[in-house]
Amino acid sequence: MRRPRGEPGSRAPRPTEGATCAGPGESWSPSPNSMLRVLLSAQASAARLSGLLLLPPVQTCCLGPSKWGDRPSRGGPHTGPVQGLQRLLEQARSPGELLRWLGQNPTKVRTHHYPVALRRLGQLLGSRPQPPPVEQATLQDLSQLIIRNCPSFDIHTIHVCLHLAALLGFPSDGPLVCALERERRFRLPPKPPPPLQPVLRGGQRLEAALSCPRFLRHPQQHLIRSLAEARPEELTPHVMVLLAQHLARHRLREPQLLEAIAHFLVVQEAQLSSKVVQKLVLPFGRLNYLPLEQQFMPCLERILAREAGVAPLATVNILMSLCQLRCLPFRALHFVFSPGFISHISGTPHALIVRRYLSLLDTAVELELPGYRGPRLPRRQQVPIFPQPLITDRARCKYSHKDIVAEGLRQLLGEEKYRQDLTVPPGYCTDFLLCVSSSGAVLPVRTQDPFLPYPPRSRSRGQAASQPTTRDPAQRVVLMLRERWHFCRDGRVLLGSRALRERHLGLMGYQLLPLPFEELESQRGLPQLKSYLRQKLQALGLRWGPEGGCG
Repeated sequence: MRRPRGEPGSRAPRPTEGATCAGPGESWSPSPNSMLRVLLSAQASAARLSGLLLLPPVQTCCLGPSKWGDRPSRGGPHTGPVQGLQRLLEQARSPGELLRWLGQNPTKVRTHHYPVALRRLGQLLGSRPQPPPVEQATLQDLSQLIIRNCPSFDIHTIHVCLHLAALLGFPSDGPLVCALERERRFRLPPKPPPPLQPVLRGGQRLEAALSCPRFLRHPQQHLIRSLAEARPEELTPHVMVLLAQHLARHRLREPQLLEAIAHFLVVQEAQLSSKVVQKLVLPFGRLNYLPLEQQFMPCLERILAREAGVAPLATVNILMSLCQLRCLPFRALHFVFSPGFISHISGTPHALIVRRYLSLLDTAVELELPGYRGPRLPRRQQVPIFPQPLITDRARCKYSHKDIVAEGLRQLLGEEKYRQDLTVPPGYCTDFLLCVSSSGAVLPVRTQDPFLPYPPRSRSRGQAASQPTTRDPAQRVVLMLRERWHFCRDGRVLLGSRALRERHLGLMGYQLLPLPFEELESQRGLPQLKSYLRQKLQALGLRWGPEGGCG
């Protein structure tokens, strides 16, 4: 007995040999855009079919028990035939059978069945090295079914069908893709009309540019153009403070913009308070940039002399920026180290931070200003400068090379021959510290005092500040990680705080071994890093191992 059409096991009419077909809605000529040439060519269709076969199955709805033998679930009582149809589509053995299940069961077809059919079609066409030819009517009828029913699709089903149609090679200007695209656009929410943009003048344009998302990508073009178009009276302190904060926050060492801030500070000196000046001066110290403006330092000295007693914290902040630039004015130092100033700040809420800054200024005087003869910070008022790693290092610790360098040193030297994150007087945190004998042998740290004396014992008032003064027979070698965020954005100039720390450690007698981020990032794995560290240490003449030899 003949099986009724549409039942499982029925066979589709066998096409004649050599029959070809094109994409839905096209003539069946063997043109490069036809679906058949895309799908039946092993070389041309491999990427598309692999993408199609890897696409996750379309999610089904919650279906319940039925005569089709489905497993019970939390769905309604009438969803069994729907799930049974999906199973039949997923198990179809030919494109013709796939189409019959869709065409002969209109009451059971749901929107999610069409992506299932498209995906199964791709599997059938890509399951064998030479998939069977597909009848023209099969693909055309499948396209028409989807076109007729796509107005009822949700946006997810439309997106899935568009993706599958593209993988199957349906032409982008064919009726199927056009119908799906039309429904997709119809479901997009209407775009609100763009708000009217006010006409901005120079200073307002600069302020708007500082808030623009494109600022980080093209800071120079935006800001320099806005500065050039602004009249002098439009460059207010508020706008220039925003500019200074942006440069400092994003480590943008832009000479033209920094020179503009320096010129503004000189021109507006009489109208600026020290609280505003501290914000304008901040990027110069942070970015390690001394402006070419000749009146920059004389202007700041006059402002400090005028405002020092009014705003103590702002005064110390300005001196901190100048300390990073190695431009400390003696007159201001006399004032902040005076007993009256120290007594005044002792009872303020920011007393601790001011004492920390004063301790750093006192260290700079000790190491870098041999000609200074004024008052100094009393020993009882001194506190550790930076007793722990800086905030930026703690925030970016997961991007740091510190852990892998520590492991490399542990395997290379042994745990007893280095110290990590040791804070040395007067309060600088070191990344890795080694103690080395006069012959170059790396010594166990526990057998040595890792600290060099501070202040240096043999420093005299007239000694040059650029020469280390320690005569301890055991050297202290400090490995300094130079991470990417320790530099200005251009990656060539150390930030002011980093340069200051390295400068002071060197002046105290520590031998510095920088480890730049470019070199660390080029090491592929721990073995390469160990080899890199070995070469670095041997270049300093260091030896280690049981007998002092290289290990």
